[in-house]
Amino acid sequence: MQKKVLVLDIDGTLTNSKKEITPRTRQALLEIQQKGYVVVLASGRPTGGLRMITQALDFPKYGGYIISYNGACVTYTTTGETVYKNILPDYVPQWMGEYAWDHGLGMCTYLGNEVLCATPADRYIEKETALNQFTRRQVDSFEPMMHNTDFFKVLLTGNPMLAEEHEHRLARRFMGRLAVYRSEPYFIEVMARGVNKADAIAGLLERLGLEREDTIACGDGLNDLTMIKYAGLGVAMGNAQKAVKEAADVITLSNDEDGVAEIIDQYILNS
Repeated sequence: MQKKVLVLDIDGTLTNSKKEITPRTRQALLEIQQKGYVVVLASGRPTGGLRMITQALDFPKYGGYIISYNGACVTYTTTGETVYKNILPDYVPQWMGEYAWDHGLGMCTYLGNEVLCATPADRYIEKETALNQFTRRQVDSFEPMMHNTDFFKVLLTGNPMLAEEHEHRLARRFMGRLAVYRSEPYFIEVMARGVNKADAIAGLLERLGLEREDTIACGDGLNDLTMIKYAGLGVAMGNAQKAVKEAADVITLSNDEDGVAEIIDQYILNS
């Protein structure tokens, strides 16, 4: 089975439990890029939060792509060009900041390599800031930025029970207008309507002149479901959530056992 595009989630898929790319997986990805395959990172992280990974995998040299913010933005790493974007409506950051204050949640969004906080940073926002190696800034209002800034995602945070309650409440309130779901038990992701990894991949394939049958997509979380169902070969990691495994065509080893390298060996290098 010869494929031309490999799409990888980051956390729980490409990286192991220590948030590291193992030497075996890195070498496998460099090898297929050298052979002309396109590698795409598809993550909920902001674009700037992936720069260390793209550098480690030599993306700018080989022409790799980033799908960030769960599909809201696609970037060609060789030139830094944004080839696709689906931004939030102007009102959303301010509205969500006020909602977070009223309901005891944390709230942040992103600007370049900064995390902008409408509330004091809780431990979940601190974790998000450290994961992306961003700086953090408190803002009193998003209104001055509303009409001249592209915001791709708002993150609401809280303990899992509180986050679950408000995920459902906000999803009902903004049904058909915004995408609202949890990526972690304590993270509520808020993005523009229609944002998902599958649609971003479809747009990228059109740019590349390729078809969905030309793709392998690997993931572990619920926000990977759309791309795993869409891809020519949908792969669930051994550590993936149950629903992801049920939707996948194949299940590989876990992220701590070089599951991505196993897929590369089986379906690309030795196909």
